[in-house]
Amino acid sequence: MSEKLGVMLCGHGSRDTAAVREFAVLSEHLKRRLPQYPVEFGYLEFAAPIIRTGLDSLKAQGVNHVLAVPGMLFAAGHAKNDIPSVLNTYAAANNLKITYGKDLGIDPKMLRAAGDRVQEALDKACGQISKHETLLVVVGRGASDPDANSNVSKITRMLWEGFGFGWAETAYSGVTFPLVEPALEHATRLGFKRIIVFPYFLFTGILVDRIYQSTDEVAARHPEIEFIKAPYLNDHPAVIDTFVERVEQILTGDTAMNCGLCKYRTQVLGFEAEVGAVQESHHHHVEGLSAKGDCEFCGKGPCTNACKKPASSGPFELASRPEGHSHGHHHHHGHDHSHGHDHEHGHTHAPYPHADHPLGPVTLKK
Repeated sequence: MSEKLGVMLCGHGSRDTAAVREFAVLSEHLKRRLPQYPVEFGYLEFAAPIIRTGLDSLKAQGVNHVLAVPGMLFAAGHAKNDIPSVLNTYAAANNLKITYGKDLGIDPKMLRAAGDRVQEALDKACGQISKHETLLVVVGRGASDPDANSNVSKITRMLWEGFGFGWAETAYSGVTFPLVEPALEHATRLGFKRIIVFPYFLFTGILVDRIYQSTDEVAARHPEIEFIKAPYLNDHPAVIDTFVERVEQILTGDTAMNCGLCKYRTQVLGFEAEVGAVQESHHHHVEGLSAKGDCEFCGKGPCTNACKKPASSGPFELASRPEGHSHGHHHHHGHDHSHGHDHEHGHTHAPYPHADHPLGPVTLKK
């Protein structure tokens, strides 16, 4: 049988309809840039289509080798564990070859996109304030994976030096520390006349809204400082270029994620207990839920199994990964909670070692 390739863009999903729409637009960009392949997309949770639906569509189009890329900036629990878990399970059940690519990561093209967004904010600024009198705050998503968090700090440093700002700080929207508001309050005490707040996010959503809201609240308390809100990345041409490159890299074999400080295979300071954790996805129970939380199968409110949904949609088991695993196409990793959920999980995970940090989110308090 001849090989027919297809591309699968795997996202997290959001209850924010604008964020879901922006991700769908990204998929359309990839379709135009990669006309030689069928391109589908899907989400882990809170939005439709789910990843399985996209894979079903590719299979129906005769695709027998899927090139799957995570639609995420950095490799934390979703890219390292949850998406590979869904892909591996589907591949085994459908006799389908799926090769998994890497996250967008630290890339010159992504830095160019970030720089353009910061420059947009500067161009719209009113006052004549020099860059030496300007402080940049880069806000990342935040994860319980210190390697992913450190990548945001690197973006901050690269932008800081690239623009020549007087100072720069890194903050996070959740899970880790410092959170946005305390970070901005700290920044106001450093004596700069202007503070630029840049959400290093791909898409809009409730978290970006909260970042801007926190900026407004801190700005209201400090009218002597000019606060500027930079736009998030969205579908910047350089972001699209990076996604296209990630697809092409699957075919050349350049799919390895950064493993040097991965908490699932290396004893990273403070996270030693997570080496060799079991790979399992915690998204199976919320796949396809709409912004209202409707059941994927009956659409009549939160799922209670009353609609007799197929058993195949339930949880699945995956074997433990041997210690010292490698990042191949399956990326067998443990998972982390890189976001908050208002529901209980039927499995356990290692506690975040800094849950009691005074600048961290209350959702992780012990």
